[in-house]
Amino acid sequence: MLKTASPGPIHTVCGESRTVAELFRRRCAASGPDPAIYQRERAGGPWVCTTWSEFFDQAARAAQGLADLGLQPGERAAILGPTRRHWCVFDMAAQLAGLVSYGVYPLQTPEQVRYLLEHSDARVIFVDGEVELATVLAAAADGAAPQLQAIVPWTDALYRAHAASDPRIVDPARFQGAPMDAATIRARGEARLPEDTAILVYTSGTTGPPKGAMISHRNIVDVLRAYEGYSDLRRDDLSLSFLPMAHVAERILAFYSRINAGVATAYATSVAAVLPELSEVQPTLFGSVPRIFEKAHARIQAEISRRPPAVAKIFAAAVAAGRERARRRLAGERVPLGVELRARLADRLFFRKIRAVFGGRVRMMVTGAAPTDRAILEFFWAVGLPIYELYGMTEATVVTHVNVPGHTRLGTVGRALPGIECRIADDGEILIRGPVVFKGYFKDPEASARAVIDGWLHTGDVGVVDADGYLTLKDRKKHLIITAGGKNLAPANLEGALKPQDPLISHVHAHGDRRPYVVAIVACSPLETLE
Repeated sequence: MLKTASPGPIHTVCGESRTVAELFRRRCAASGPDPAIYQRERAGGPWVCTTWSEFFDQAARAAQGLADLGLQPGERAAILGPTRRHWCVFDMAAQLAGLVSYGVYPLQTPEQVRYLLEHSDARVIFVDGEVELATVLAAAADGAAPQLQAIVPWTDALYRAHAASDPRIVDPARFQGAPMDAATIRARGEARLPEDTAILVYTSGTTGPPKGAMISHRNIVDVLRAYEGYSDLRRDDLSLSFLPMAHVAERILAFYSRINAGVATAYATSVAAVLPELSEVQPTLFGSVPRIFEKAHARIQAEISRRPPAVAKIFAAAVAAGRERARRRLAGERVPLGVELRARLADRLFFRKIRAVFGGRVRMMVTGAAPTDRAILEFFWAVGLPIYELYGMTEATVVTHVNVPGHTRLGTVGRALPGIECRIADDGEILIRGPVVFKGYFKDPEASARAVIDGWLHTGDVGVVDADGYLTLKDRKKHLIITAGGKNLAPANLEGALKPQDPLISHVHAHGDRRPYVVAIVACSPLETLE
C-alpha cells in the first residue's frame, strides 16, 4: 500500500481561490510534504512519489519556460499524451503562466490534430511518445498551424531523437530551469479574471468538427465548491487514475478535485494494467466509465459459470442476500437479522475475494459518462463496493447531479448540486441553469446561442425527475426511436436490458426508427476479457 497523508478531515481551498492557479498554489502551500502523485516510470517498476511541494516546483519551472517563449496570459497551450505526471505538470504550468490549457486525445490522425491546433491558435504543444510526435509534425507540416511556436517532447530522449526534424522542436530542459518567481506568478494570476476561460475542452464532432467548450475559472471553482460537500473525501484517501486527461471528467472532477482536497492519486501504467495495479495500490477511491465495471462483472460471472452447479447456486443466494441488505440500507430501513447473517456469511465465502480484486480498501466508486445497468449497480453494492452514479456534461462543467453516501437511489443519477437548477422541457429534454454553465464555444457564437437559451443549457438528454428530485436518464434526445406505429422508445433501455444477459455480450446497438419492429446488433466480448 502506498503512503498517503495522515488521517483526518480534508481542508479544501476552492473557497479562497479565484482561479485554477490560485487553487493549485494554495493546495501546494497547505500540503507541501504530503504525497500528490504516484507513478511508475516503467511497467513493473517501483511507484515513485511526487509531493505537493515537488509538484509545484516542477510546474513553476515549466511555467517559466512558457514565459521565456514569450507566451502571454490568455494564449493557448496544448497537451498530447497519456494520463501521467507530465500531463499534470504542464497543465498547472500553463495555469501558473496565465494561459488557457487544453488536452488532445492520443491516437488521432494528423488531420484531426491539425484542426485542433489551428482552431485553438495554440502557441505550444507538449507531446509524449514517438507516434504522437510524428502525428504533430505531420499536422504542422507544409505551413499548417502557422501560429504554433514550440513543439515540446516530454522527455530528453525523444527530443534528442527528433531535434533535427523541425526547428520548432524545443528542448524540454528549457522547462526544467529556474522556477517562475512568486511575484511573476502573482502578476500573471492577477491578469486573469474568474470569468476568463481557464481551459478548452474539445467535444466530439458527431455532426461536424469538434467544438471547443470554454470553461471559465469561475465555472471550475464553483463546481468544486458545490461538489465538495458531497464528495466524502478524507486526507488519507488514495485513488487510482487512468481515464484520459483530455476528458473533462478526469480533468475537473478527478484532477482538480484532488487539488482542492489534497488527495493523492496513483496513475496506472496503462489501461490494461488497471486491474492488476488496483491490488497493488489498494486505493480507497476509484472512478471509471461503466465499461470497466461491466467487464469486471462479466469476468466474475464467467468464473462462477466454470464452477460446479452447486457453487453457482450458493453464489446466487449470496448475491441475493447482499442485494437485500444493500436495498434496505439504501432505503434507510432496518436490516433483518436473518438477512444480515446470510450477507455476512456471503462476505466470508465470496465478497471479500471480489473486493480484493479492487485492492481490498475501496469505499467509494464513481461512474458517469453513460448509464450503468441497474443489475450491475446492485451487484457491486451487494458485494460491498458501492458505485455512485452521477450526471453532467462538458458544457455544464462536468457534473450537475450526484448520488452520494446517505442519499443514493439506484437507477438514477442523483439530485442536483447546490446552486444548480434543473427542469424538464415539454419534449422531455433536461435543461440546466446555474454558475456551472459554460461560457460558450470558442469561435462559434451560433452554436453557443443554440446551446444556451435564456440562461438554460439544453443538454440534448431526455430524462425525468421524481418527487424527491432524483433524475433518471432515458436517452439522448436524438437517439429516440419512433417506430412505424408512432411509439417512442429509448434504445438505451433496450440495450441496457440485453447487455447483462450473458458475459459474452460486449456491446448492443438497437435500431428501429420508422420500422414496425426493433432489431439489435450484438457484439461479443473478446475471449481474453473473460479469462
